[in-house]
Amino acid sequence: MVPKLLLGLVLVALVVSGIDPYDRLTWLLETVWVIVGVPLVLVTWRRFPLTTLLCCLLAVHALILVAGGHWTYARTPLGDWVRDALDLSRNPYDRLGHFAQGFVPAILVREILVRRSPLRGSRWLAPLTVCACLAFSAFFEMIEWWAAVAGGSAADDFLATQGDVWDTQWDMFLALVGAVTSLALLSRWHDRQLPAPDARPATVPALVV
Repeated sequence: MVPKLLLGLVLVALVVSGIDPYDRLTWLLETVWVIVGVPLVLVTWRRFPLTTLLCCLLAVHALILVAGGHWTYARTPLGDWVRDALDLSRNPYDRLGHFAQGFVPAILVREILVRRSPLRGSRWLAPLTVCACLAFSAFFEMIEWWAAVAGGSAADDFLATQGDVWDTQWDMFLALVGAVTSLALLSRWHDRQLPAPDARPATVPALVV
């Protein structure tokens, strides 16, 4: 029931965000992960149903993305409110987005590795999960770079650097912090929701230490 409610919420938010967004191209670039991710989850659900915890995290991440797509990350009302309340020099919504880019994928990667690799219970699980999140964050920064090369100033709203020359480094650092925080706070909760270990022997027993 919970996954269905979350799916409905995400789809409604996606449709609403697509109504008169600040910039149509920016909306598409920001929400493409939701547009591709929802069908992928539905197609693979029968063979790989996700835990409730992961479904909730993915839904929250999707809402962050669609809000950023509708207003652009530099203009979200929530970010403007935080900027004014804390007397910041910039809208911090982009920082939230990149923290979530590590926080949510950490549980997704962890779930895949626990259920589809011999890493369940291994000391390698956490560091490899963090490495995967950092790799994705770096890949996303490359996407932003390619968008800037292809679109020039038209890609400014997608980049959301707001004049910060260290924005790329901040983005990857916050993804790292998000991934580590997620594993520290949610790993035990996640373990309680994961299905029982597969009885089949591990294919790479040397990795399990």
